[in-house]
Amino acid sequence: MSCRVAEAVTTDALLGGRLQLRQSASGHRAGTDAVLLAAAGGDPSGLVMDIGSGSGAAGLALALRAREARLCCVDIDAASVALARENIALNGLASRADAAAADILSARARKAAGLADASAALILTNPPFYEPGRVRVSPHAGRARAHVGAADSFSDEAFLSKWMRACAALLAPGGRLVTIHRADALEGLLAALAGRFGGLRLLPVHPRADEPAIRLLAAAVKGSRAPLVLLPPLILHEADGRFTARAEAVHRGEAEIAL
Repeated sequence: MSCRVAEAVTTDALLGGRLQLRQSASGHRAGTDAVLLAAAGGDPSGLVMDIGSGSGAAGLALALRAREARLCCVDIDAASVALARENIALNGLASRADAAAADILSARARKAAGLADASAALILTNPPFYEPGRVRVSPHAGRARAHVGAADSFSDEAFLSKWMRACAALLAPGGRLVTIHRADALEGLLAALAGRFGGLRLLPVHPRADEPAIRLLAAAVKGSRAPLVLLPPLILHEADGRFTARAEAVHRGEAEIAL
């Protein structure tokens, strides 16, 4: 008999109630990053992979809008994948969405999970933001995995480079990658994309107009040689803390972010 206590789960509404999301009460919880990532995904057809999906917020938000897309949510954490499957059913997407548990850094694990190389038209990804030893790691295993890369992944090359190499392997030629990362990780992000992606379009995200960017939204095309484009910023909040009109529309699912 197992004495394990089931983890508490909440059911939350995103996109003005359009998206119902069951997620861990104490682990990693979806918010603005997932909403921005989905809004920047465009209106794709074909296979979309949400890599590092957690409970599926970004991928599901995109799938609700992109009705010609097929979605696969991918995460290393089995509990998150189980929640993603619940959320797929909860939002009426079972006919064109699924979830898989896999360590995407391992080609063998990807293949075992049924994730075929060169199969995705679009990848959305919110990779772990931090290297081990740089930040205090949450005692909650799921939250820690979502925020910090595995220590052994830094032994021979940067974790972010490995992550983007795996995404490039899964993308079809000419496929599109959309990612969100810390603004101060720009140098590492550019290095991780170099040689695999081109046509990079960067959009800085600022908490307020007079404050430095805290996030970068980036879109790139596998194999492209087009030059980098730096786009006008997205400002999230007015001086009084309210969402700007643009940010409010994005959070309510009423506007996309053109990347």
